[in-house]
Amino acid sequence: MDTTISNVRDIIIENEQMRLVIGEDCITKSLIHKPTGEECLVAEEEIALFSATQERPFNNEVKLAHPNKRTTYQANSVRREGDKLIAGFEIIPYKAVIEVKETSMYICFCLSDFIYDPADYPLKMTPPPVFELRLLQLPIRNRENFGEWLNVSWDDKIAINVLANSPYARIDSERRKGFRIMSADAVKDIKLKGTGAVLIVSATDNLLDAIDMVEKDYDLPRGVEGRRRDIINASAYWSGNVNPNNIDEHIKYAQMGGFRCMLIYYTSIFQEKGGYGLNGNYDYRVEYPKEKEDLGKMLDKIKAAGIIPGLHFLHTHIGLKSSYVTPVADHRLNITKYFTLAKALDKDDTAVYVEQNPETVVMDESCRVLKFGGELITYEAYTTEPPYCFTACKRGVHSTRVESHPLGLIGGILDVSEFGGTSVYLDQNSNLQDEIADKIANAYNTGFQFVYFDGSEGTNPPFGFHVPNAQYRVYKKLEPAPLFAEGAAKAHFSWHFLSGGNAFDIFQPEVFKEKIDEFPAEEAPRMRRDFTRLNFGWWGYWALRTQSDMYEYGTSRAAAWDCPVTMMENIEAFKSHPRTDDIMEVMRRWEDVRARKWLTKEQKLELRNLDQEHILLINENNDYELVPYNQITDAAGGSKDVLAFNFERKDERYVVYWHTSGSGQLELPLDANDVTLQNELGGESLPFSVGEGTVTIPVGGRCYLSSSLSKEKLIEAFENALFKN
Repeated sequence: MDTTISNVRDIIIENEQMRLVIGEDCITKSLIHKPTGEECLVAEEEIALFSATQERPFNNEVKLAHPNKRTTYQANSVRREGDKLIAGFEIIPYKAVIEVKETSMYICFCLSDFIYDPADYPLKMTPPPVFELRLLQLPIRNRENFGEWLNVSWDDKIAINVLANSPYARIDSERRKGFRIMSADAVKDIKLKGTGAVLIVSATDNLLDAIDMVEKDYDLPRGVEGRRRDIINASAYWSGNVNPNNIDEHIKYAQMGGFRCMLIYYTSIFQEKGGYGLNGNYDYRVEYPKEKEDLGKMLDKIKAAGIIPGLHFLHTHIGLKSSYVTPVADHRLNITKYFTLAKALDKDDTAVYVEQNPETVVMDESCRVLKFGGELITYEAYTTEPPYCFTACKRGVHSTRVESHPLGLIGGILDVSEFGGTSVYLDQNSNLQDEIADKIANAYNTGFQFVYFDGSEGTNPPFGFHVPNAQYRVYKKLEPAPLFAEGAAKAHFSWHFLSGGNAFDIFQPEVFKEKIDEFPAEEAPRMRRDFTRLNFGWWGYWALRTQSDMYEYGTSRAAAWDCPVTMMENIEAFKSHPRTDDIMEVMRRWEDVRARKWLTKEQKLELRNLDQEHILLINENNDYELVPYNQITDAAGGSKDVLAFNFERKDERYVVYWHTSGSGQLELPLDANDVTLQNELGGESLPFSVGEGTVTIPVGGRCYLSSSLSKEKLIEAFENALFKN
């Protein structure tokens, strides 16, 4: 029951789900979930709903009376006029107008305008001086879960969400003892007037419905719809070398693994050189003589095979061998630190004199690049005492044109990508991102259906805005909108279109299981708190080194959290690895299980136990069966050629075993009457040799040995087995 007592001067903002009570001093008094009457605030903290931040005081009297530093002024008064809240602040002489929209499932707060007296700012400036305006800040009681990406606090009953309804709001939270201050800000350098944010208080089961309503009302990407599609947990077959000439072979392997999606790296379509050197050009490879027409036909073939094609690209990267760099470096490449020439720079000069101290600039060999005009210049060292200069410079690097540069020219440190140093980041405050987006969309719109935004962290700050907005600038041009999307980096607004989180990069076979536990299995429950999933990784494939138990381990852990994986093709390894069929069969089974939604809640909980491995069997009735199994670590005396795992079912003990790289024989100290050998459960018995108190079984692809003997005796027999090539 709602027991909130309000003063007659209090302001009440409410809908069917919540009631927010604000005092006339702008202190939030209460936030009630109306269906349960539960209080969601820590009201005794007495935190104002709004605040304004300035880099320093600008009003003359305030400037004289108070320290000149970045200062946040809390709101100390508020009144309501229709659908607007008029907020005043301590010390500073202006007011903010916040427009309020109350709907059945959410309440929106939007900065509409400011009210000020020009006499308070008789300066040559555009008043009022606002660096940031806090649209709302609420001390929300801690609940069982907090999703840091979506910015939502929730338990099994109630969810409280402060959500962006445009790319512009900065959404965040600050952790306190027993609560979090959940907030939304409008920032001057991004957008002040017109920036809004949404407050949702709902039953947890209704949260996604409320977000869906926000996304439709504000014409945002449909993050909720994407998460509700069955395809959201489908794993992908990745290729960086698929083209119209070899597509049939790739489809064959993708179907062997039961993959419902194929993620195609941009290098499969466009020319590339030296890492990401040509990125940005997007010139078609020779395998596509008719360019988009050939690409469209290839995508049609993939779809005809029942596979959804996706495009993987690096939208923020510009290659150092691309036309955007050579022979004249584009003015829209990002600069991380600006310098002003203190002396004119002639063509033969090898020292670059600047006004600013170069101390702390990048010194990695591939990244120490200056840009002045259209010329790129590398340096070996710099001085940190006047006169400041970069020394031992090489002119016209990366095939740029050497030029003379005048005194006072502003340039700076080129934003070279830390991933290999073969590309640079573009300036998000220019139109170059839109130009690149057009090129990506030109390819995507031929028939792709999902995307991966790689290199997403490669933006200029503020990253909380530019990371998702760079993605969004591309996303808006993709037609039709992707069924789902993933990305290498995320921030709050990208929740609306990144239907799933990042895919972890390649883990080597020797540490594969360990890294699955360390990274994706650790992140999966955190992503669940954001009502979403992640991709459990881009998995490399190595002949002989990759084994079926690795993929069984990783994909079962992913399925436990309704997450997909991505397998990176290696056609030559597929062909040369004698265990490819077994590995692909493991993937096929688990992908079928995902598609059928076969796993029960109880089975998923079992699979989340990182101390126990499981195997997905096809039993005698041709049905799936999930059982725990354990490696016999010293099989055949610890031979590296044999892998064996034991499990129990139907009152019998089993060992599934195989040769890692070829074939051979295994002599076991067992009686022939105690064992049965099959290549599949329920299949025909396989022959084996019988000796004096021994059996010799073939070792090649996966086989199943069953016995009525105890688990201990069976394990002991495999440990004492003699391996023969």
